[in-house]
Amino acid sequence: MKLSDFDFDLPSDLIATRPARPRTSARLLLAEGGAGIEDRRVSDLPDILRPGDLLVLNDTRVIPARLTGQRHRQTVQGEVVARIEVTLLEPAADGWRALAKPLRKLREGEVIRFGDALSATVAGIAEGELQLRFDAQGDAFDTALQKVGAMPLPPYIAALRAPDEQDRHDYQTVWARHQGAVAAPTASLHFDQPLLDRLAAMGVGFARVTLHVGAGTFLPVKVEDVASHRMHAEWGEVLPDAADAINAARHEGRRVIAVGTTALRLIESAAVPGGRVAPFRGTTDIFIHPGYQFRVTDGLMTNFHLPKSTLLMLVSALMGPQRIRDIYDHAVGSGYRFFSYGDASLLIP
Repeated sequence: MKLSDFDFDLPSDLIATRPARPRTSARLLLAEGGAGIEDRRVSDLPDILRPGDLLVLNDTRVIPARLTGQRHRQTVQGEVVARIEVTLLEPAADGWRALAKPLRKLREGEVIRFGDALSATVAGIAEGELQLRFDAQGDAFDTALQKVGAMPLPPYIAALRAPDEQDRHDYQTVWARHQGAVAAPTASLHFDQPLLDRLAAMGVGFARVTLHVGAGTFLPVKVEDVASHRMHAEWGEVLPDAADAINAARHEGRRVIAVGTTALRLIESAAVPGGRVAPFRGTTDIFIHPGYQFRVTDGLMTNFHLPKSTLLMLVSALMGPQRIRDIYDHAVGSGYRFFSYGDASLLIP
């Protein structure tokens, strides 16, 4: 399939820059089977799901990975000081991989100070990225980062407004546990604790997995032949109890529904022939596009994705390209809000 097969017109006023309040009041497009669409709300999930359904949740925690600092370099004329913006990508062997703007004037050995709480030395620059070695590690680094960092809103939101204190709450799931993501598993942002309690009371089960969502999730596809695209790698973990819960649900004929494309990609990465999930710990660069044969997933709750994105290709693989085109036509025509802070869909093929 070609990249142009995944294009569609999206009015800019449908791009959400703030989430629905309360979280569960977001709209939910329900598409089950080969035809028909229902317009619901996330708060309707207890009326939609079945007792015994298993929701797979990604419990990664977003770090405040966007930093603004000053770069310091000694020259023969004296010290040069200039403003710089840094976005952390992932831990490296000796520090962090990061993006910087502007990058072209940075030099190895320069110090970037992010206020009084944190500073970093540029340890290396290569292929449009830099490696930073911070002056704090462990808990001290986490504490300093919370003080000086901002939430790494997606580019399509950050272009419209700056992150603020409200995003520290809005851009974090209520079950976030393990720090390491630089983007949120956004379908999960629609849940609050009362909704989780209602679902548990009716017999819906939960399995938690961890996939640290990377900034690569926002990278555009640059090749016209979709099959030749190469995905970025992200670190994930499926513990034995989560694998056992998923396998038990499948053995008993109960539905396994991933909450978010990140949870789906991880459990499909951990699946072995025969449809079982094995414990998993490591990186995955799985690329799911039409033609992929799902091993584990029976359904997906997800937001509405960018044109020509790998996530749109994923939902097209799950539901079928024409079915997704119909769903997205309905969503645009009905004024659903798109992207990370937007509305949700529940897709059950």
